[in-house]
Amino acid sequence: MTEFAHGLTTGAVARRLGVAPTTLRSWDRRYGIGPAAREDGRHRRWTPEDVAVLHEMCRLTASGIPPAEAARAALAGPAPALPALPAPPAEGEPLPRPARRPGSGNGLPLGAVRQECRGLGRAAVRLDARAVEDMLASVIAQYGLVVAWEEVMAPTLHAVGRKWETSGDRYVEVEHLLSWHVSSALRRAAGPPPSGSRAGVPPVLLACVPGEQHTLALEALAAGLAELGLPTLMFGPAVPPEALDQAVRRTGPAAVVLWSQARSTANPPLARHVADTVWGVRGARARPAVLPAGPGWAGQSFAPGTLRPGGLRDALALLRGLCDAVAAGQS
Repeated sequence: MTEFAHGLTTGAVARRLGVAPTTLRSWDRRYGIGPAAREDGRHRRWTPEDVAVLHEMCRLTASGIPPAEAARAALAGPAPALPALPAPPAEGEPLPRPARRPGSGNGLPLGAVRQECRGLGRAAVRLDARAVEDMLASVIAQYGLVVAWEEVMAPTLHAVGRKWETSGDRYVEVEHLLSWHVSSALRRAAGPPPSGSRAGVPPVLLACVPGEQHTLALEALAAGLAELGLPTLMFGPAVPPEALDQAVRRTGPAAVVLWSQARSTANPPLARHVADTVWGVRGARARPAVLPAGPGWAGQSFAPGTLRPGGLRDALALLRGLCDAVAAGQS
């Protein structure tokens, strides 16, 4: 190829692979993953063979392989296919717990997590959109939505957020890229809105409280409810109180999930107002079940019987039970 006539510069290779030039130089210095030839003895010039080794290095690290181990495999030549992720457990069986080692995805504060978290973190820091998309699709397909969200997506998102908070203006682009791809993966997992199933069951209304912009946990919940065949209405971030009130009165939902990510956005008076909203003819009035969800509600006081889901799995179980009870009452 003409572009390789004199070899590619480090900057050109970095753009082609979606890897930071500093990462390429670090791999060269630490593991010997570098160009075979240097122009004038100084400037790196990458041949097609050099780039092929880098492709393999990126593939392995994006799969969660530690960089030193990935470098040895990449330099050794074509590697055998990586083993497939384990099959999901049968209903009722405990979830498989892979070996956990303290580690990071290119400096992210991940701690002891699944191997897939480290791989996803590395791919996100490299801004390797294709690898991020492939890994998200793979973990959802192999582990299922709940495990993929609770043990891979959410921990990686939290690590990127913590890194951004402690690094000034750095890593904002990493958070945006990862969030967008997680949102896209969740929407693909949800598929089209259910039709025909659970006929007559009122919807579950999902909304962020006013001032709250974080929606990914609600998107994961929407995808999980879609898998159960339960109708949902997603209203997204920062829903004004008046709009939420009108939505509840117009749709008569079985339940309303109010998401708050931070204590500053939690709004107990709004939750009480929604819980007190009634509709229907006199003598047969109905009220929604209100589920305050998210870490922002921690430490708040609620009326007895208020349901506070502890996570995605818990929220899905609670909402399925509520919708089943509503359906039974209408039959």
